[in-house]
Amino acid sequence: MSHSKQSPSKYSLLGHDFLLITVMAILAGCGLIYEYLLSHYAGRVLGSVESAIYAMIGTMIVAMGIGAFLARWFKDAFTAFAWLESLIALVGMGCILAIASVIAVSYSLPHIFSDIFNLPADVILNGYIFQKLQEWSRFLPYVFGLLLGLLIGMEIPLIARIRQHVYGRFLENNAGTIYGADYIGAGIGAAIWVSIMLAMPIMQAAAWTALFNIIAGLAFLWRYHSYVRYAKLLLVCHIALLVLFGFILMLGSSWMKDLSNVLYKDKVIYSEATKYQHLVLTERLSRNQPDPITDLYLNGRLQFSSIDEQIYHSMLVYPPLLASNRHDNVLIIGGGDGLALRDVLKWPVKEVTLIDLDAQLLSLFGHDDDEFNPPAAIHERLTKLNKHSMADPRSHIKVGDAFLEVERLLDEGKRFDTIIIDLPDPNHPDLNKMYSDYFYNHIRQLLAADGAMAVQSTSPYHAKKAFLSIGKTVKAAGFKHVEQYQQNIPSFGQWGWTIATTTGQSASARISDITSLPVASRWISKKYLLAAFVFPNHYFEQINDIEVNQLGSGTLYDYYRSAWQIESELYKN
Repeated sequence: MSHSKQSPSKYSLLGHDFLLITVMAILAGCGLIYEYLLSHYAGRVLGSVESAIYAMIGTMIVAMGIGAFLARWFKDAFTAFAWLESLIALVGMGCILAIASVIAVSYSLPHIFSDIFNLPADVILNGYIFQKLQEWSRFLPYVFGLLLGLLIGMEIPLIARIRQHVYGRFLENNAGTIYGADYIGAGIGAAIWVSIMLAMPIMQAAAWTALFNIIAGLAFLWRYHSYVRYAKLLLVCHIALLVLFGFILMLGSSWMKDLSNVLYKDKVIYSEATKYQHLVLTERLSRNQPDPITDLYLNGRLQFSSIDEQIYHSMLVYPPLLASNRHDNVLIIGGGDGLALRDVLKWPVKEVTLIDLDAQLLSLFGHDDDEFNPPAAIHERLTKLNKHSMADPRSHIKVGDAFLEVERLLDEGKRFDTIIIDLPDPNHPDLNKMYSDYFYNHIRQLLAADGAMAVQSTSPYHAKKAFLSIGKTVKAAGFKHVEQYQQNIPSFGQWGWTIATTTGQSASARISDITSLPVASRWISKKYLLAAFVFPNHYFEQINDIEVNQLGSGTLYDYYRSAWQIESELYKN
């Protein structure tokens, strides 16, 4: 293979540079998006989102460094780079699907073996081998992160060598030019991820990212095919990748739903990734229930089961309403399923303001939104469950971040007779601020002097330190009387709440003074409620060692995460 020894012209070099620097920027953006994709999916699979993201980023950065060292092994930079891009596109496009497939198989094996050995339907094999397979499969994102990091790390050294070969001489500014394109491309990739791809189904995001990898690879192959060995075979590989891209774009999301469904014990009837979380609805039939039992999962965690959600929501709603002198204006923070709203509307209220971040979740449970159209059968099932609470004329739904919306309500001079906080557990750093002293101080300012505030406070048994920290943080925010209470919810186990008043008597004292319930309840009675305020001897003895969750501290998130990690280890053993 012979090449001209004449020095390339200035315009020819500009053409080479434009192509190589553009390709480098595109690949850098794709590399960063792959990093985010794997981090995002690892967070879903492993549960601990913050740890998964940091671990994935660290894994890929180290792997990229190793890849940069390994790039020197390739003598032919043109051929190595061309094949490298097709390999990155293949791994990047298929890694999420591969991980989901292996996880699905690991969770299916116990059921398969139970069927093979004709065991009773309620007996599922769950021995050491099955547990280890499930545990190892859940760490596959890091394996693919390591592989992708190694491949991506080779790009810069190879393209730097290619650029120097094109110029035919040593380039003093070579590293600066290549790294500049890399950093700018990565920044553009981050912007695309946040603004567009974060709201996409994860398989579609992976496919579109790989498409840019394929296009960059084809552009490189078109310009430098004379330098690349097996160029025709590589062209066939790129065409095959484009075909695979089409299949994954059209079918990938449905494949992922089918694979994810294996992780749930009941039949999945709805699965959707919103901008903020992954929603899954399951159903199961029961001889004791006329209607199918519906469960809602957010990011793999059970949020409610229709068989016993009434217990949870009665315990959340009745105590603060009973402890409030008036019920004209009620504020609910969270509770996007409309179930707490349903129970509040049984009372003689004039207006109930509900604030939730996820518009798609609200739409699913009955909030009118032209942008989202959930399946009619699912919409009907869920609105029947919450008694069409969001369509009630007394309901005022706000879509937004409650942390900011509360400040707006304060600026408007709003006051509420009762405030109910029904947020998910503090299992993510973003939720930690919603359990902070700063946030509770704003809530206190919104509460009428004779009103009461209640907040769901995770499990007093499984996450004791987190439960106690919530109570202590509410107290630190300036509430006069702060109490905690508990009840057993069959789907969750022992669960807890915190209730507070700003003046006068404590909530339990106010409840003790009532003669009869103003609104009848299937579950609630005066004795039942007052018993919930009783805890075992010495339960609060370590309260002095518990820290207040100050804004930005992450204290509560750390308590919660460590508690459930310990619980998970005990379950495995």
